[in-house]
Amino acid sequence: MINLYSTQIESLSVHKIGNKSRNENIFLSDSPYTLNDELTALLKEYFFKPFREKEENYFQFANEVDIEFNPLYKITTEIFDNPSSVHEKSKRIASLLYEQSQHPHIKSGEVYVVYLDNLTIDQEKVDAIGIFKSELKHDFLQFAEKETDIELLIQQGVNLNKLDKGCLIFNHKKEEGYKILSVDSNKYDTKYWLEHFLGVEAFADENFYTKKYMKFCQDFAKDVILPAEDKKEEVMFMNRAVNHFAKNDDFEESAFLNEVIDNPDLIPEFKHYKVEKAPKYQIEDLTSFPIANNAVTAARKKMKNVISLDTNVQIKMDFINPESAEKFVEKGWDEEKQMYYYLVYFNKEQKT
Repeated sequence: MINLYSTQIESLSVHKIGNKSRNENIFLSDSPYTLNDELTALLKEYFFKPFREKEENYFQFANEVDIEFNPLYKITTEIFDNPSSVHEKSKRIASLLYEQSQHPHIKSGEVYVVYLDNLTIDQEKVDAIGIFKSELKHDFLQFAEKETDIELLIQQGVNLNKLDKGCLIFNHKKEEGYKILSVDSNKYDTKYWLEHFLGVEAFADENFYTKKYMKFCQDFAKDVILPAEDKKEEVMFMNRAVNHFAKNDDFEESAFLNEVIDNPDLIPEFKHYKVEKAPKYQIEDLTSFPIANNAVTAARKKMKNVISLDTNVQIKMDFINPESAEKFVEKGWDEEKQMYYYLVYFNKEQKT
């Protein structure tokens, strides 16, 4: 978890880069920009808002040979070792991004490199480097009083309500490649920012493993339990899976299977499915790991717990108390109507 509430911008460098394949130029500022209180407040909201709203999916610098060969990792380390060098190093960062700006769809824009302090990540106060890019320009109106009339002037500028691209590189977990958060609102070239410029991969921590394993379970329920049994059992399996994650601090696969899978015949199916599909989720050898509670909460919000019937009736199951659905919802077959039915037991209707 991160906290940006008390974060301060210690240094701001602004450069402009074009699309190299179109022979557009790069403009590097000689000195850092001098901030005032009003501009600082606006920029903090512009830079940080997407990270407060976005689910925390962490990345880390990577390289096929060695992380030291990742140019941005090297520049980042130099800045953290000597924060006063951030402006000169920001020119190298902008130049590195310019070298990767060769896809025909990549737009020119301003690059902001900021040095930040007083951030909190994993309950630890750290410094960070922010790299942001504004690409899309928007029309807006300016007004000028001219004698007895008001003149309307059409101008273009950056919309401070929407950051195009950005990342926060935390001075945390250096040996693993630093912890990094990234946003990219413009998906015209998904490899440009994450792969070509940042050179990152997913940060494999408890948050990553919890999300990946729960997504794997969700797909197992859809691909195996639903065809083998029915929609109710698919939903109930995920009910039990989510609650197992929610009530435990650590995950252990054998305990999970014994508690969550009601039908013993499905345990070999689960193991076979894992052998077949695990590389997709990067959980090949994963049988135990610490559980990240925030990842469980985020996953629970995304999961569908509704049985939708072709008679325009929906039955919503409770992820908090799955045993209620097990005890009080029965599925059957009506010979006379030649239709399936659900029988729901209750004492009284709840007021909503």
